Amino acid sequence: MNEISWRGINHLALVTPDMDATVRFYHGVLGMRCVAAIPAGPMRHYFFEIAPGNTVAFFEWRGGKTFAKPAGVPVQTPLQFDHLSFNVADEEALEALRQMLKEKGIEATDIVDHGFVKSIYFTDNNGIALEASYWVVDATAKAEGERDPRLFIDPDPVPALRELADKGELDWMPETELVQGPLDII
Repeated sequence: MNEISWRGINHLALVTPDMDATVRFYHGVLGMRCVAAIPAGPMRHYFFEIAPGNTVAFFEWRGGKTFAKPAGVPVQTPLQFDHLSFNVADEEALEALRQMLKEKGIEATDIVDHGFVKSIYFTDNNGIALEASYWVVDATAKAEGERDPRLFIDPDPVPALRELADKGELDWMPETELVQGPLDII
């Protein structure tokens, strides 16, 4: 297998019914530079820089419905997305962000200590649950095959994780099919 050198999130595509409010939140409140604003068929498609080469993007679906869902809390409706966490440097940066959000009228939690990360939680103008975190124990700092025992504490890990620990590879991988639909807007 060829090694893939991941470099973060090129873009995470989300949906907004109001791009103007989204620009005001992601640029005006969070300070993320809008680095692209392109048409995608009948929709707008805007990209906001998180870090070099890393963006969060929005399609504007006018009249679309949004929902408010707190991060990490199960809901009864079908969905594939829970929340997005932005990485910050350290606790000082996390506290500065929390204060800045509060000054701009954005509710944010106190710092939550998860052991390996510390975080705050807040919501964007679309009801999307957001988190800002920094690594207390950097899960990405170990080389392939090395494990930090503080980060692998599931008492009953899934078979795939056991295979990786025992053999260094997976016995099988799922196959998928594209969801069929119009592609002419891309």
